[in-house]
Amino acid sequence: MNRTCRYLPLLSLLLFSIPYASAQSSFDLNLGFGSAFAKAAGGGIDSNTFGSCIVAGDPTCVATPKLSGFFLGAGGAVMLNKRFGLGVEAAFQPAKSDYSVLQYRQTFYDVNGIFSPLNQKRIAVQLQGGLGGARTSFSITQSGCVGTAVCSTQVQPVGTSNHFQIHAGLGVQLFVTDHMFIRPQFDLHYVPSFTDQFGTNVVPAAMVWIGYSFGDR
Repeated sequence: MNRTCRYLPLLSLLLFSIPYASAQSSFDLNLGFGSAFAKAAGGGIDSNTFGSCIVAGDPTCVATPKLSGFFLGAGGAVMLNKRFGLGVEAAFQPAKSDYSVLQYRQTFYDVNGIFSPLNQKRIAVQLQGGLGGARTSFSITQSGCVGTAVCSTQVQPVGTSNHFQIHAGLGVQLFVTDHMFIRPQFDLHYVPSFTDQFGTNVVPAAMVWIGYSFGDR
């Protein structure tokens, strides 16, 4: 929940738009879950020196992983009319994953323009395009004991990698009531220099958003 709240300032852009929206506008808030995918970069990190290494034939070299795992999301949108709107989204891994001998957590966030070619009472199609960032944060977990009586585990941040990203998305918003909806969505993140961490700059993702729409659709 704390990580979700960190990205709520993005929604302020939407909140400022509400008083100026027309009578046909709507304001959506949603939470989501899903995953993002990128192949491994290859190579590894040496468990003794923490430097780069080649996995084959080196018992101390631990391979770097592919990007996958469970993501949570928070977002919202203002539809200024039935066709055009503005939205923000953030998706992050709530739990850390292993990155060779380190741990990492991946985050994507973006601000998007929205075009809805189909917007009816029970269904709306959304095409999204926008800009944002990708953040990979790294840490290391170290354990130690004094004798057999006192043991401790410490998690120490070791750095972050931040990249610009271009985002495109396609979602189908299905209204289960007049205001509550479910939106399966496919996303594509283009992240220049993401190959510094993983094996590609193009990151597909799939999310399911659950939300509530305020206003008159």
